[in-house]
Amino acid sequence: MAVDRRKKVVVVGLGMVGISFIEKLLKLDARTREYNIVVVGEESHVAYNRVGLTTFFEHRKVANLYMNPVEWYDGILDGALSYHLNTRVTEIHSARKAITCADGTEIEYDILVLATGSDAILPRVIPGHDASGVFVYRTIDDLEKLIAFSADQKGTDGAVVGGGLLGLEAAKAMMDLECYRKVSVIERSKWVLNRQLDGDAAAMVADQVRDLGVDILLEKGVSKIDVDEQNRATGVQFDDGDSIVCSTVCFAIGVRPRDDLARASGLKCGTRGGIVVDDSLLTSEPDIYAIGECASWEGQCFGLLAPGVEMADILSFNLAQAKHHTPRLFKTPDLSTKLKLLGVEVASFGDYFADIEGPKRLPAKARKAIGANGTNGVNGANGATNGGPPYPVKALTYRDPFLNVYKKYIFTMDGKYLLGGMMIGDTSDYVKLVPMVKNQKELEVPPSELILGARKDGAADGDDLDDDTQVCSCHNVTKGDIVSVVKDGSCKTVDEVKVCTKAGTGCGGCVPLVTAIFNKTMKDMGNEVKNNLCTHFNYSRADLYTIISVKQLKTLPEVMREAGTDPESLGCEVCKPCLGSIFSSLWNKHVMSKSQHGLQETNDRFLGNIQRNGTFSVVPRMSGGEITPDKLIVVGQVAKDYNLYTKITGGQRIDLFGARKQDLLDIWKRLVDAGMESGHAYAKSLRTVKSCVGSTWCRYGIGDSVGMAVRLEERYKSVRAPHKIKGGVSGCVRECAEAQSKDFGLIATEKGFNIFVGGNGGAKPKHAELLAKDVPPTEVVPILDRYLMFYIRTADKLQRTARWLESLPGGIAYLRSVVLDDALGLAAALEAQMQTLVDSFFDEWATAISTPSIASKFTQFANTPADLPASDLIIDRDQSRPVMWPTINPPPPAIPFSALHTTWSTTTPHPVLPASYFAAADTLPNGIAAAIKHANTQLAVFRVRGRYYATQQMCPHKRAFVLADSLVGQSPSPSDPATQSLHISCPQHKRNFELDSGTCKNDADPAMSIATFRAEERPDADGEMWVWLWLPPAAELDAALGTDRWMVRREEAGEGGYAGLDRKIGFVGVGRRAKKVTAGGSAKAVNGGCGNHVNGNGNGVGKVGNGFALVAGGGGCGSAPDW
Repeated sequence: MAVDRRKKVVVVGLGMVGISFIEKLLKLDARTREYNIVVVGEESHVAYNRVGLTTFFEHRKVANLYMNPVEWYDGILDGALSYHLNTRVTEIHSARKAITCADGTEIEYDILVLATGSDAILPRVIPGHDASGVFVYRTIDDLEKLIAFSADQKGTDGAVVGGGLLGLEAAKAMMDLECYRKVSVIERSKWVLNRQLDGDAAAMVADQVRDLGVDILLEKGVSKIDVDEQNRATGVQFDDGDSIVCSTVCFAIGVRPRDDLARASGLKCGTRGGIVVDDSLLTSEPDIYAIGECASWEGQCFGLLAPGVEMADILSFNLAQAKHHTPRLFKTPDLSTKLKLLGVEVASFGDYFADIEGPKRLPAKARKAIGANGTNGVNGANGATNGGPPYPVKALTYRDPFLNVYKKYIFTMDGKYLLGGMMIGDTSDYVKLVPMVKNQKELEVPPSELILGARKDGAADGDDLDDDTQVCSCHNVTKGDIVSVVKDGSCKTVDEVKVCTKAGTGCGGCVPLVTAIFNKTMKDMGNEVKNNLCTHFNYSRADLYTIISVKQLKTLPEVMREAGTDPESLGCEVCKPCLGSIFSSLWNKHVMSKSQHGLQETNDRFLGNIQRNGTFSVVPRMSGGEITPDKLIVVGQVAKDYNLYTKITGGQRIDLFGARKQDLLDIWKRLVDAGMESGHAYAKSLRTVKSCVGSTWCRYGIGDSVGMAVRLEERYKSVRAPHKIKGGVSGCVRECAEAQSKDFGLIATEKGFNIFVGGNGGAKPKHAELLAKDVPPTEVVPILDRYLMFYIRTADKLQRTARWLESLPGGIAYLRSVVLDDALGLAAALEAQMQTLVDSFFDEWATAISTPSIASKFTQFANTPADLPASDLIIDRDQSRPVMWPTINPPPPAIPFSALHTTWSTTTPHPVLPASYFAAADTLPNGIAAAIKHANTQLAVFRVRGRYYATQQMCPHKRAFVLADSLVGQSPSPSDPATQSLHISCPQHKRNFELDSGTCKNDADPAMSIATFRAEERPDADGEMWVWLWLPPAAELDAALGTDRWMVRREEAGEGGYAGLDRKIGFVGVGRRAKKVTAGGSAKAVNGGCGNHVNGNGNGVGKVGNGFALVAGGGGCGSAPDW
């Protein structure tokens, strides 16, 4: 709502900081319209890009440098902005709140903002400083004078005094004029860019600048400018007696704050210049503020643009928003810079001179370590430069003279914190390193990785940058700002992004990254991106979902004919599981049925997660983490009877590990008979809906979290999706169920539930985003139905909801429009489709037990009831588990497994299975496979596309006996890419082996191959058709491939990974350090693992053997802490 009387904000100075303040205040004040702005500019131009002045020499068009076109100023209506150009303010009347201009105009103000900037320094003590041909480099007027003068100086030499940022820019400008025979840069210090670089880095820059034809003269102080009779510059003389001849001298030796107006008007100014301001940027007079280069904060004036923009940001916020929020304060600014000078990329960030001048500040842990070690203080008073102890920092330097790359990063002594650094030549990591310095978080990688791991092939697209990473330091623009204006449709070109966000309109150094982020965002929003599922399809997973749904396709051959690149293809280990998942999401048939079993991923093939020794896990569903005592007893008895390792998971249920395939049916029959169902821990479907006890028990709970969690888990159980789905429900804002780390999560409120979506843990954790607030319980399910079904329809293969939401055009706002506002008109269809899936539920394990064709698959070997162990087992913390994978593998065979056929003394045919076992194999997507036992050797037999194949059962990668359970794939043969060959993909780690040759297609390790055997179908003596394998003598076969030869043994695994820790802390097992309380109340240590016995005194206070008091807080349990 607009206010009745608007306050007048007068801004003196229309430079880059002044216009930044104006733009921000206009934006923040747009709703309340509290202010009218009047800006007074001394130059004849509107605000222009002073940082990019050098480009003026290329186009000679002032308008090209304008931050906003003149039309922008005229287009701001309702009196919100008026401007005066070519007007100098001469006096401030703070008592009556007015300013006077040189033309006599007087302007009243309510708030005055001084953004007068700074002037270029011209040393008037040097003789000849006023000669014709002497210039400074600061404004467009300065440049126009230099251009006009240089037109008559063809073939003469030019000189720039000052080797800093401005000096090198001026040198480039003079070179671009193409008038001067030679340009020299004169620097009185030992190296150029001495405010940003050390000597080594500066030397590399100087060499590159010299290669461009610029002469650099170091340690040269100017004593005089030579002139002729007409007072025209003819040369420069130096303090050391040397001199050079030149017709033009451009001074670029720094700037001086323009505080003359403030001084004359009685405002407090610093002894070294600048208008003194406090943390709120207020001057010594009420309602008068100063920002930018003219402001002196804590005795410092900042000549860089970024601190000025930050001041503009803070002041505009405080004027427009502070009455509703806590006011912002100006703090020590980031002086990091990234520029391109004479074609050379240069950057410095953080405390980049910490190794030379001592660190300005250190993280708290580093300061503590300094105090503990007696190292010198942070201020570096006793630093290495004056003979004292070295500064408490270490520098890591990388130099490549061939690519002209120099990097020096400075760390704390322990290498855990990055303090600052500098870069020459390659500044691609600048935007990643600056936040590391600002946040002062411990590094997750060794310091060397920040340098050696920095280079990447191709252009970075910023995809690995957080949204709050600063991309443009000149205007404080983040990656999220850029992505936001592209996604909301405000900007459709890079130029529009630059206008809208100001990114890239300062020094221009961030333009490549801005462009890359723009391009990546546009691609994410639907520009052509190749996202094909695999070589067998020219469609993405979402495309195939739609095709299969619309055309009602239900088998692999149907999909291949309708959408595949080869209608006769068998597919591969990539597309088969994806299609199987789509079929389940649409039609919900049993994953072990004939048409579906050959499509399933490793875990779905036998309804259990396969473990590293080839056994499986058993996970019954416990909806919402709730289980009755009777069911809990059954779980415990089953685990005990089958020697299963038992663990409670983070999803609030019990996992039983180590179940053999041949035992799974019996195990699950007992669980099903007790009323339990499959927990689908093996499937890409709903896993669990975690809950706290909520209002059922907790005194803080305001919602029935368990009741809601049970209902949601029961509704969505078995629903297949592109990836696993996890849920959570918390009964209050204390969030004990961690709902905001789930694919969907609910938190109870007084009015219902807040619904969060798109979160996950795992390798790349992500916090969930708020989808809807205060949703009544009756509306929770329809919203989640739409959300989950929309995800199932549109996500990519194996894409979690977090990554899907990140890639969704428009992000959470778009998802809200679809799910809550029904922007696509799909709400009813999504709910109906989910209801169909819910209604089609069946328990996969109950069905498997009662279906003979499925139950028959649960055997170790197809040709014998005998079994063989998968690996040695050991007892660990009172439970049985497989030994660890070997630390050192036994020596490989003298020749690769694939070449074993050349070593057999002889081979003879052996009947292994009746051919009827493989009936209908040629019509199934994966054929039919069987594991067989021959002597002590395990073999795998396959029938695919009318042909038999036989291989060893052991995958050589981790020596697991699992290859019969592989997916069969079809892909170009390595020896002849024009020919399609069949391969099997190991269910453990996806090593792909050719069925013909046994060679591995995706692992170059020469030991990574498998033995193959001739296999045929032929009649036996009675005329019955059998599958025969040509095998060597049993002794030879067992010696090369026998289970006893390759099974992982305990002695191979070595000590456990924590053996050293156990010895150090005296760990002897779980529950063996408990104190036994006697009748008299004294406590005696039982089997004390750490050797510290406790002598109790009967009052809950004991004395530990090492002299420390052990306080229990009173006797008994009555004083237990209130959790």
